[in-house]
Amino acid sequence: MSRIGKMPIAVPAGVKIEWKEPEIVVTGPKGTLSRTLHHSVNLKVEANEIVVSPKESGKAGWAIWGLTRTLVNNMVLGVSVGYTKKMEVVGVGWRVELPEPKVLKLSLGFSNPVMFKLPDGIEATVDPKILTKFALSGADKELLGLTCARIRAYRKPEPYKGKGIKYEGEVIHRKVGKSGGKAGK
Repeated sequence: MSRIGKMPIAVPAGVKIEWKEPEIVVTGPKGTLSRTLHHSVNLKVEANEIVVSPKESGKAGWAIWGLTRTLVNNMVLGVSVGYTKKMEVVGVGWRVELPEPKVLKLSLGFSNPVMFKLPDGIEATVDPKILTKFALSGADKELLGLTCARIRAYRKPEPYKGKGIKYEGEVIHRKVGKSGGKAGK
């Protein structure tokens, strides 16, 4: 049995759920999200909660049951509250700017700045005083994480000086580097 799958999903006020098997559409103040769910689960939509139940028993059915409950919960939270990820750029002369609403300009030590076009549904904010910190936000948790990972892939944090693009609060395990001389001679 899935402990996660058993929990009902609370639907806040202002969120509308449409369930036409196998597709669910969730609409709220932050936008609309839709997803095709696995055929081995069933949803029971009530006035203020959603209950996910498996159609099949066994490990595979229970695993999909918990996953589906989490995906639907993320959709409900995304359209009602939204998700935000904060990131930092660490490096001398490195910075982030927002020249257009849907374009991030990343100066990362390359010969030319990287112009990253944000996908639909993702918004960026850059503090004009601190050009090394920025935040991405959106209703779709999966798309937000994918966008952050694509931006981070331009310059992953390296372990010697700690330079790179990292999530706020992420700990980079530092290495010592080369020593001045050989100790055994």
